[in-house]
Amino acid sequence: MRQKRAKSYRKQLLVYSHTFKFREPYQVLVDNQLVSECSGSNFNLPSGLKRTLQADVKVMITQCCIQALYETRNEGAIDLAKQFERRRCNHSFKDPKSPAECIESVVDVNGANKHRYVVASQDIHLRRKLRTVPGVPLIHLTRSVMIMEPLSTASAKESKKTEEQKLFKGLNDPNVEKTEKVSSESGKESAPKKRKIGPKAPNPLSVKKKKTSQPSNETKGEDDAFKEKKRRRKHKSSTNKSAINGTTVLQVQPSSD
Repeated sequence: MRQKRAKSYRKQLLVYSHTFKFREPYQVLVDNQLVSECSGSNFNLPSGLKRTLQADVKVMITQCCIQALYETRNEGAIDLAKQFERRRCNHSFKDPKSPAECIESVVDVNGANKHRYVVASQDIHLRRKLRTVPGVPLIHLTRSVMIMEPLSTASAKESKKTEEQKLFKGLNDPNVEKTEKVSSESGKESAPKKRKIGPKAPNPLSVKKKKTSQPSNETKGEDDAFKEKKRRRKHKSSTNKSAINGTTVLQVQPSSD
């Protein structure tokens, strides 16, 4: 697959995932024509779908489509169809519907793709009908190349409508404030009250530091004596410094006469 085509497919799948809530693995409904064409051209259908959608896929087929394959007596196509998951369409075995009608009844539920199916079909008329249903990705095979059709007009309108609702719903809807108030009040009522378990300890940062005790009289006397010693030592050191600097101190003794 070319890079440009893969990028466009990725953008389309983002629209389907955001607007229509598609999720992996994607459920892909195949019809009898696609299965018979893939078996005749030796095309690997599951890997081709996986490569096109760029994600894991779950290939499914309806009972009416298998009945149509049994009528053709194509053993290769029948064996290939048996490998896929069977999708119940609630149609009788004795009076089966055509594959196009069966797939349309399964996909189109009250005008919407309720079960989020990706339809891979070679029937042009079926694809034309399903384009009117919003949110239906369509895939077909041309010259051994699997192609996903661009967004239909119905899907594009639905996507634009949802985006506008997301942008302008809160601005133009007068009932939004009432619903928000009701939800906030109900939330406050439903929230359980916390029980107080005893008095809490004060914050250690907000508590003042304790003042240090004043020294006693004995300690004061010891400190004063220690300071006097220091002073005497300083006096001695000063006389020594003067002797070292060359100054001599003469001591004159009084005569006995």
